[in-house]
Amino acid sequence: DDGCVRGSVSPSRSPAQRCGRKYIRVIVTMMVPQHQSLVKYDNPVLVSTSKGRGRKGKLPPVEQKQQLTQTEDILNSILPPREWTAEGQLWVQYVSSTPATRLDVINLQEQLDQKLQQRQARETGICPIREELYAQCFDELIRQVTINCAERGLLLLRVRDEIRMTIAAYQTLYESSIAFGMRKALMAEQKKADMEATIKRLHAEKEELEQQVEMLQARCRKIEEEASEQRALDEKKHADEVGHLKSINDNLKRSLEQLLAAPKK
Repeated sequence: DDGCVRGSVSPSRSPAQRCGRKYIRVIVTMMVPQHQSLVKYDNPVLVSTSKGRGRKGKLPPVEQKQQLTQTEDILNSILPPREWTAEGQLWVQYVSSTPATRLDVINLQEQLDQKLQQRQARETGICPIREELYAQCFDELIRQVTINCAERGLLLLRVRDEIRMTIAAYQTLYESSIAFGMRKALMAEQKKADMEATIKRLHAEKEELEQQVEMLQARCRKIEEEASEQRALDEKKHADEVGHLKSINDNLKRSLEQLLAAPKK
């Protein structure tokens, strides 16, 4: 079918070759993971395929892969190959060992800005998306540097690991401080609730004691009034008795005087 080669394939190739290249391009595109990375990888390689239930068989090699060079070995140790399974087939994708040009660096910067905008990364503050994209960009720069100078790439790898370790330490410290702050806040809330309950209880006790004081004061006033009345009654009774005894004493005195004054016979 000529429709599979319309527009983008050179007319010098035969229709079968053009359709074959188009088919291979579609298959490779389907096999690439949906989550694209800023790190440049080679085309994925089919490692094994499932045959029947629970059986896996290796595909016969189409072409013998050349022995890995020292640079490729270092690249694979720095950036391990990606592996995934699609439709029962195991695919592996190695990091690219193609040297980068100035245009590749410019394209990398444009892709970074584009992905930051597409994934709506925050410009400031803590943002996992921005951190992930910048980590991928730094890995790609390590790949480009390692191809030209393996020692420089390994040194950048140490710098990257040290930065990640420092960030992880700060993140752990931040999380522990957040947990400590939450515990302190909960303790403060608990203490606040306890203090409010204590204050409420003390207010109730204060009101009860005030009522008792008012009752005792009223009782004291009543006792004082009763004592005053009783004292007045006692004083009146005592005065009456004294007056009565005085009158009896006067009568007896007069009678004695009369007896003493009477002539003797």
